[in-house]
Amino acid sequence: MENIRVYSHPACLSKENGEGHPERKERLESIIGSIKSLDALNIDFKEASLANHKDINRVHPQSYVEEIFDMIPSEGLVGVEKEPYADTLLCQNSKEAILRACGAGIDASRDLMDGNLKRLFCAVRPPGHHAETARVNGFCFINNVAVAARYLQSQYDINRVAIIDFDVHHGNGTQEIFYNDESVLYGSIHQHPLFPGTGHESEKGAGNIFNAPVESGTNSEDFLKIFNEKILRNVDKFKPEVILISAGFDAHKRDPLAAINLDSEDYFTLTQAIVELADRHSSGRVISFLEGGYDLIALSESIKAHFKGLSHLR
Repeated sequence: MENIRVYSHPACLSKENGEGHPERKERLESIIGSIKSLDALNIDFKEASLANHKDINRVHPQSYVEEIFDMIPSEGLVGVEKEPYADTLLCQNSKEAILRACGAGIDASRDLMDGNLKRLFCAVRPPGHHAETARVNGFCFINNVAVAARYLQSQYDINRVAIIDFDVHHGNGTQEIFYNDESVLYGSIHQHPLFPGTGHESEKGAGNIFNAPVESGTNSEDFLKIFNEKILRNVDKFKPEVILISAGFDAHKRDPLAAINLDSEDYFTLTQAIVELADRHSSGRVISFLEGGYDLIALSESIKAHFKGLSHLR
């Protein structure tokens, strides 16, 4: 059974999005509470550092970062995007939350490469996979998983990184950032049509992009079969040195923002399959990043299944 380190920070709970917003602090509270209840697993918690601009700028230009932070209000909320998606919001506490969420991935990358840990989880918000090189989108400002991938490549001579995204919404930001980069494989299974509207199978990048869109109402058996055939088989061929997961839990049948019918235990199956690939090609090295998931009961149950998969506990 593998030890798992969790990076988080109280600042990630301080970001407000207003009453009724689906991306709320209770999501993270539910997840952290569930992780702490897993007494059978070896889990420790660390506070995430603040990401620095040098690390962020490997993905996002400084002008973009400054534009975001310059918009932060002294009170209340400010919408960053224009209609119809004006629900990506900044509050007075947003800067630290954004930098801690990104810093968690940098900390986890260091532990992965410098220490003896092989499984790490970034329990953070705001999420990141919709953030493009210079565009805020879908509750996301900085693409946390992309910054970690670039950090691993620049600091540790990692040549092949795979990013596996099972959030129910396509990670348009991650795809855009790595679209013509053969050193990073991006594989996404997601409901389509659904926000953000990207993620067609025809979007292949430089042969490094693998999209598996699934229809509304897809059940567990079909979802897992498609995931294996269209995502995992290509990751296997790629032979990554590190695997990063964009872990959204909104393909769960309880989630209010989508219509896929996964059960909580399906996240064990998904995660176990990823870990087996990591053991085969990546010296077991996996970092998982919280993305979406908006039903608190589904989050609580699914994160437990995810951690059991990460730890190899059946």
